[in-house]
Formats: sequence, structure tokens, C-alpha cells
Amino acid sequence: MENVRCQRIGCDAMFSEDDNPDGGCTYHDAGPIFHDGMKEWSCCKKRSHDFNLFLEIPGCKTGKHTTEKPVLAKAAAAPKKPVSAPNPTTNSSSKETCPRCRQGFFCSDHGSHARESNPKPAVDASSKSNADTQEARPSQTKKIVDINEPQICKNKGCGKTFKEKDNHETACSYHPGPPVFHDRMRGWKCCDIHVKEFDEFMSIPPCTKGWHNADPVS
Repeated sequence: MENVRCQRIGCDAMFSEDDNPDGGCTYHDAGPIFHDGMKEWSCCKKRSHDFNLFLEIPGCKTGKHTTEKPVLAKAAAAPKKPVSAPNPTTNSSSKETCPRCRQGFFCSDHGSHARESNPKPAVDASSKSNADTQEARPSQTKKIVDINEPQICKNKGCGKTFKEKDNHETACSYHPGPPVFHDRMRGWKCCDIHVKEFDEFMSIPPCTKGWHNADPVS
């Protein structure tokens, strides 16, 4: 009688009906599980990261060869862990570790403004009065810039080199921001344009005119 191929998972041997003893077939009777790069046979819990090695794992059951495709037992789904509602402490902690918030970008998960990395200490009324008086005086440490000195504009979306003598109220084209990175979308809140690719984000044309600014603090 003609030899045929066994259809059991993990066997793949050739057999004939005249030569098919009980116990001659070694196979897996439950389907595989694929999760986070790991491959596992749900029937015997044997696993491997490499797909070829996974297929070479010997079967855990024995029986007769068959030409009928078996119905594999489904692996039980892992129970879902209950998700507790976030409390203010958890939200604050996640905000501190959120890369968007830490870099000063707009983050819809934690509010429109990032947390200040160096919060200002509280001051009493007398200290505030002294500070107001000092602010009224011209700064003695302010950098004096030569009007012919080349500077680089720090406005978002500009980055051009300019001279103060050529600076005016429409010299700069920029995004007042902030940039938004959320759910694989990148864009600017100021002009409400959002794209998927980073190259497209970098090429979004500026939406505002103003003065060049080489000092992002001012």
C-alpha cells in the first residue's frame, strides 16, 4: 500500500495503513502560543525563541499515525489582571518619568504643560518686594551683542543665522509651539498639523512671523 504523510502536529512521518502500530506516532495535541518573541507548545510547555528549534521540539503524546488533520485543543487564555484606577500619586509619578513631559513637550496624557524640573522656592512678602525692586533695575549681567555679530535663531522651526542689525518683527518664521508627540503622531499645537513620519514633521512649514531670538530664555 502507498505510503502517506502523517498529519499530526510534530510528526510529519510517512506511513501505510499496513504499518501503523499504536505508539508509532509522536506528536503535539495542543496548539502553539506565540508571545513577545517566545514560541511555546501549550500541551507540554516546552518553548524556544528560535522558530526552527521550536519546530524540532519532540512531541509529548503518542498514538497512531493519521491522514486526518487533528483539531488542536486551544490554549487557555491568560486571565486579565484588573486595572485599578490611577490615583493622583500614580499620575504624578508617571508624569515625572514621561519622556515627553521631561523634555518640555506638550503631553495630552499629563496635561498641556510639563512639570518644572527646578520648581521655584516659596518666598515671603519681604523677599518678593526686594525681588520686584531688583527686577525694576536694569540687569548688570545682560550680554551686550554687537549688531553685526552673527547669531543663530533658537525659535522652533527657524534655526537661521542672523545679525541684530537686520532683525525686525517679521524676520523670523517659526512655530510658537509646543510640539505634540502622541499615539505615533507628531505635530505642532500652534497650527494643528499632525503627521506620522518624523521627516514630515520636520518639514511642516512655520506658521508665525516674529523677531529672531538667539536667547531662548528671554
